[in-house]
Amino acid sequence: MDGLIKGLMDVALGGHDDKDDDASNSQSRDERSRSSWAQVVSGDQDNDDLVRLGSRPTNRWENQSDGIQEEWNLKPSRRSTKEVHEGYERNEGHEQHDYDPNQCVRKIFIKDEGENSNDGWETVGKKHRKRPHKIQKEQWHGYKRPPSEQEYSDDVEDGIDLVPSQEELSDLSQACNRLWQLDINRLVPGKDYQIDCGDGKKVYEKEDMAQGSLFSWLNEEIFRKPTFSRFCSLLDNYNPNEGCKEVITSEERQEQAAFIEEISRTAPIKYLHKYLASRAIVSDNYQDFKRTLTSLWFDLYGRGGTSGSSSAFEHVFVGEIKKRGEQEVSGFHNWLQFYLEEAKGTVDYQGYIFPRRHGQTPDSETQLLTVQFEWNGILKSVSSILVGVSPEFEVALYTLCFYMGGEDNHVELGPYPVNIKCYRLRDCIGSVFPIAEC
Repeated sequence: MDGLIKGLMDVALGGHDDKDDDASNSQSRDERSRSSWAQVVSGDQDNDDLVRLGSRPTNRWENQSDGIQEEWNLKPSRRSTKEVHEGYERNEGHEQHDYDPNQCVRKIFIKDEGENSNDGWETVGKKHRKRPHKIQKEQWHGYKRPPSEQEYSDDVEDGIDLVPSQEELSDLSQACNRLWQLDINRLVPGKDYQIDCGDGKKVYEKEDMAQGSLFSWLNEEIFRKPTFSRFCSLLDNYNPNEGCKEVITSEERQEQAAFIEEISRTAPIKYLHKYLASRAIVSDNYQDFKRTLTSLWFDLYGRGGTSGSSSAFEHVFVGEIKKRGEQEVSGFHNWLQFYLEEAKGTVDYQGYIFPRRHGQTPDSETQLLTVQFEWNGILKSVSSILVGVSPEFEVALYTLCFYMGGEDNHVELGPYPVNIKCYRLRDCIGSVFPIAEC
């Protein structure tokens, strides 16, 4: 018993001087960390939240013993104000892809039996923990069945609120703001998710200014939302390397059709149709309109010198990696893709980009972010993302700007003045994304 108490005191006080014991403990932790990050995300893991090494998510190893809990963060949060043990500091100026205990921050949590404790644990110092979520994937395979075999949400009721006003028909900004108001599936910061923006930087600066992940947590129930779930199921259908010819299977085409059918039952897409049909841009027939949407977003075209290697959906929402010259990430402007890739450990968030016009510094409530990150170790120096918006809103917004706007579309989305930048590739969407104007 005396030995156990002494051992616990040594751990809590950081007085573990025996390097052989440290190596033994490290090996023990390594033996318990064989499951992959994908297993953690998908909920296929049986035991502790253990993750395989080799990338840079906010991974952790936890060892609980008689009132002491240890947490190891590969990218500890800047919010941490006090560490019980300060013997491990991460060198932020160097790339880190493998686990190195000398580049980690070690935190100790002391058990508190008081009635106000959280499951019996009280945090010593603040912490930022990324909790793996069990993403609801069981229905995704069913989305590959023919559309006639799908179960869809009920149509929103047609009504006057979905008919564009004359002011909206003559002012693209008002129409885009109307779409924002119609996005009833948009998430609420702090209620449905939490982000930690970290610190800011200029585009050309290379230092990682975010010690934690962008997403602290996301309510797993959002993956039960039909349009969110169907959207996420499409994200793994593409080869991200630009110039690689895409092969779209019949099941994936059915998956695309099912996604378009689902979003076509929502208010933003119905409003989009009424708007474009009133301007004679698309057919009054809703089935024809859905085929137009499918073609616009999913038809393949050439990029990087190879025909059939890209599409508007892949570029804007999934992202691509340019291989000519120095590798860089292009596209990749969707927050759900960002969250899923960050959860898998393939995205390393590196901080937000300072507002160009000295506007408001982003915080956890901000839903328009300009960020820098690495994807599969390749830098995206600047990318703007609308956080928490629904897939149907983004499809409607970008489609409307493509048909009714130009390259620059200065609009307002709720509280955000935005330039929706739209590049055309012949009759296709080459790229489209938001740029914060403050």
